[in-house]
Amino acid sequence: MRLLSSTRKSLIFAFAASVVSVSALAQGWPTKTVTVVVPWPPGGPSDIAARPLSKGLTENLGQSFVIDNRAGGGGNIGTAAVTRANPDGYTLLITSSAPIVINPSLYKKMSFDPLKELTPVTNLLRAPLVLVTNPSIPAKNLKELMAFIQSKGGKFSYASSGNGTPQHLTSELFASVAKLNMAHVPYKGSAPAISDLLGGHVSMMFDSTIAIMPHIKAGKVKPIAISSAKRSPLLPDVPTFAEAGLPQIESYAWYGMFAPANTPKDVIAKINAEAIKVMKQPAFEKVRAETGSDFVGDTPENFSKFVQAEAARWSKVVKESGATVD
Repeated sequence: MRLLSSTRKSLIFAFAASVVSVSALAQGWPTKTVTVVVPWPPGGPSDIAARPLSKGLTENLGQSFVIDNRAGGGGNIGTAAVTRANPDGYTLLITSSAPIVINPSLYKKMSFDPLKELTPVTNLLRAPLVLVTNPSIPAKNLKELMAFIQSKGGKFSYASSGNGTPQHLTSELFASVAKLNMAHVPYKGSAPAISDLLGGHVSMMFDSTIAIMPHIKAGKVKPIAISSAKRSPLLPDVPTFAEAGLPQIESYAWYGMFAPANTPKDVIAKINAEAIKVMKQPAFEKVRAETGSDFVGDTPENFSKFVQAEAARWSKVVKESGATVD
């Protein structure tokens, strides 16, 4: 038997050492503070998913998971920052779907490719959108609302939580299907959009049950229709769009966890496992119940397939609606 050359031995030892180091990284993670980037302002729907998850991870793993809200650019600024972070499991992203599966079709230029530069970890929440109006709008149902908007001759404004968000594109889909002329007023997140809706500065918006339920319960906004396939147990008296005569409108806001591309698979697997544990705990289950979300925790592989399918779906909606932000 021939002896291995010294060069070949060195390569084998180097490969073995790299495998051991990756495995050790996964076993030891986390050994220091983990930054969880949320590319939206504080208080928005992504925070509603990120904060209980980060709290649970902190308690379970004995290391701090710190939220870093980096708003701007329709979620692109904070998301881009994560794509540039070290792929070691110490910088994570929790975001709505917009910068992942919508913005690449909506923006003519993107500084990053989310499908190539991020690794999906798990879905966290999936909630339907509710069409709500300021109580001053004299419409009790979808048919009356469409008639009222048409009577305004283009002088009707709606808010969204940002260009390219599901809230924005679902509004565009609604306008296209119902042949409505409305002015879009984008905000940097749900919280400021809702604030202006409550103040009467805008008349209408779509938002997730996650963000809008407290204001519906308080009677500060009027629910008209919900974008899910069936009625929500949170709003049993609010019809679906299909029931109200527009079956073309079915849409959900989802929120997921991602890591920079090239994060070792063993590390991704451990982050996923720990996140799923938190999602099954009472504190997170309470969030799901309050937001009308089913349990959507999944494997990284299945979540990746879901993200790819969502990107194809929203690309088609963007193209058909003609929506653009630059």
